[in-house]
Amino acid sequence: MQAFARHGYDGAGVREIARDAGVTAMLINRYFGSKEQLFAEVVEAAFAPPAFFGDDSGSLAHDAADNLVALSAPEIEQLGRFPIMLRSVPNPRAAEIVRDALGRHVGRRLASRLPEPDQSLRAELILSVIAGVWLMRSVIQTPGLTEAAADRLTDAVTAVIQTLIDMPLDGRSEPAEPDV
Repeated sequence: MQAFARHGYDGAGVREIARDAGVTAMLINRYFGSKEQLFAEVVEAAFAPPAFFGDDSGSLAHDAADNLVALSAPEIEQLGRFPIMLRSVPNPRAAEIVRDALGRHVGRRLASRLPEPDQSLRAELILSVIAGVWLMRSVIQTPGLTEAAADRLTDAVTAVIQTLIDMPLDGRSEPAEPDV
């Protein structure tokens, strides 16, 4: 995962990956068949765990914001799913693999916890906010996001995500009433 996170799909070589893993390139090719298949397995492992949004739908916005703020802190070395996504998508096949895993795992899981209508649209908007904050805070390191107190940033991101959860997408001007 580290080689893909550091260099993206195109920049990571099988020899480097093998060296980091303490094995030979031949062994990687034997078990995975190709760099593309290894990448698909790495992306699958990166996006499969459901922990980012927590288990409680009532605190989904806060849990996501809290995890985002913790994981995007500028002092943390970024070697997880976000750098893999950012650095690999210039390759069309890698982008397809990331898009598929993101939709299959994170997007569907998140959408299933959001109100109708347009659960998928809401989920992708929320994921876009998360990706944007991560990019601006940990990669570009804009001062507003890097210098904000963690609790204040968490509150702000929570409010944005909660708005995406609650906002009407069916032409109404008022948020939908929760189903009782």
